[in-house]
Amino acid sequence: MNKKIVMSVNTAWNIYNFRSGLVKALSRHGYDVMVMAREDEYAARLAALGCRFKLLPMDNNGTSPVRDFALLVKYWRVLQSVRPLVYLGYTIKPNVYGSIAAAGLGIPVINNIAGLGTAFLNSPVLSCLARRLYQVSLRRSARVFFQNPDDRKLFVEAGLTRSAVADLLPGSGIDLQHFHPLPQAPGEGGPRFLLVARVLRDKGIEEYAAAAEAVRRVLPSSRFGLLGAVDPDNPNSIPLRRVQAWHDAGLIQYLGKTDDVRPYMANADCIVLPSYREGVPHSLLEAAAMARPIIATDVAGCREVVEHGRNGLLCKVRSAADLAQQMIAMANLAPARRAEMGMLGRHKVASQFDERIVIGKYLNAIMQIEAAGKNLQDRNESRLLAPETTP
Repeated sequence: MNKKIVMSVNTAWNIYNFRSGLVKALSRHGYDVMVMAREDEYAARLAALGCRFKLLPMDNNGTSPVRDFALLVKYWRVLQSVRPLVYLGYTIKPNVYGSIAAAGLGIPVINNIAGLGTAFLNSPVLSCLARRLYQVSLRRSARVFFQNPDDRKLFVEAGLTRSAVADLLPGSGIDLQHFHPLPQAPGEGGPRFLLVARVLRDKGIEEYAAAAEAVRRVLPSSRFGLLGAVDPDNPNSIPLRRVQAWHDAGLIQYLGKTDDVRPYMANADCIVLPSYREGVPHSLLEAAAMARPIIATDVAGCREVVEHGRNGLLCKVRSAADLAQQMIAMANLAPARRAEMGMLGRHKVASQFDERIVIGKYLNAIMQIEAAGKNLQDRNESRLLAPETTP
């Protein structure tokens, strides 16, 4: 029985940080997992999860037809050689070109659409191209997972995927044992806000900086942290020199990047994410699991995690003024009320976003594909063994 599974994503970092639990679970269930991704510092760590790593050079942000066709050929060659039971695709290019190659080889595909990305948000031309590519690549998928109902509705109504195979996941899920409430670190002065995200414009970083300046005029002792990597290769990235200028001016404390956000979240009174659109943001799941109140934009993905006035506050998208207003409102809450919000967030993610829900849905989809393949094989064998009859 074929137990090989190929997973592909744009970076090894993505698998290590968001899909480790799934890789481990697949391995425990006897599947032979290969991860295809662009190499980075996390590639060497994947073996510890119980999988193999296959280097796949990929121009994540480029739009060159020549390089993208070369990527399609690479997918075809690897998948033709491995012949896995199923191909799991994440992020735009693995979802598009990996799925086209797999479908062409008769390999069942399970896609994960974790947000719409810059192409949908910023460029009408790229949006049109991305829609067409998705329409081609998803049309034969066995399952297409979405992380919020808005994205699912958009894809189904636009004819990019079939309603029958479009399903919902609670984001990438959260490991509730790893992310758990920690005592708040003592701090002097005013409220401590923290934004955890890659330093991209679409994450609302510029609005956060502008809001910090406005809040400081009302609450001079308030503090604002920014934790996340600067990606100079991403056209949506905010240059490090701009971030450093905010830091040097004392407006925002830039904390760099880390493999463990927990101590930083434990030091914060509130976690902030003014993103333009998300699948389901993992940083908000982490914050809620650690019982921290949240401020996020009232957009798809964020509002799946934050219930306004219950476990956090929602603000208008792309509005530094409204973000500042919500931050001041959060700062003015009694500490006991913020603690209550945090615990309500913990209860919400425990009931709706547990990583085990995500793993269970993947295992169920894969086992259905496995069972269908076995039934087809049995029928073919029965035909071969059936005695010939004469008229």
